[in-house]
Amino acid sequence: MAARNYNQNCPIARGLDVLGERWTLLILRELVGGARRYGDLRAELPGIATNLLADRLKELHDAGLIDRTDLPAPVGRTVYTLSDLGWRRVLPVLQSLAWFGLDRVDPIDSGPVSPLNGFLAGILLGFNSADATGVEATCRAEIDGRRFEFAVTQGRLAGAVGQPSVTITASAADLVTARLGAGDAERAAALRRVRFAGDQRAIDALRSVFSLPEASSSGAGETGEFR
Repeated sequence: MAARNYNQNCPIARGLDVLGERWTLLILRELVGGARRYGDLRAELPGIATNLLADRLKELHDAGLIDRTDLPAPVGRTVYTLSDLGWRRVLPVLQSLAWFGLDRVDPIDSGPVSPLNGFLAGILLGFNSADATGVEATCRAEIDGRRFEFAVTQGRLAGAVGQPSVTITASAADLVTARLGAGDAERAAALRRVRFAGDQRAIDALRSVFSLPEASSSGAGETGEFR
């Protein structure tokens, strides 16, 4: 399949030449949460044709935005991850799009909240680069049975390295409510149900980095709102 392009020498057009095809940004969105197998991507993107997913993965690999690793036997599976270039260049695009679309998603009380939305709203969009300076930690988020892994390093987000020093366990509904709940008490109650485990210094640092402070038992004080 020949890659389409806008034939315009401007940074927006050049960027869209790589990222503007249908499904491309959603594939990259999935890989922000950690390594994914082909089958994992198919399951999370049920509307994409098999050959189109293969084409998009090849295009992204050729562009240097994702890495492909063939696991040895007995696993024998291929896994895809966001490359370091992808973390540096693509993540800001995804964050900006998520901010743009945040007030367009269905209200919290209108139905189930997906683990992905819990990750995006509850963790990814709370990232504060100013508080990330000097923080070096790998994090695992267990959200309604789905696992997301990433690292904080050199003041930015990156791919997970080694075993996590901190694990966050929460429901997607609580993570979204902690950000977008209607009132202070509601947000604080949801935040208290978000559990952190691991090295205490890393926990304290990551609470600050992702704007997820400890909520007081009374619900007063900090509520974990976006800064």
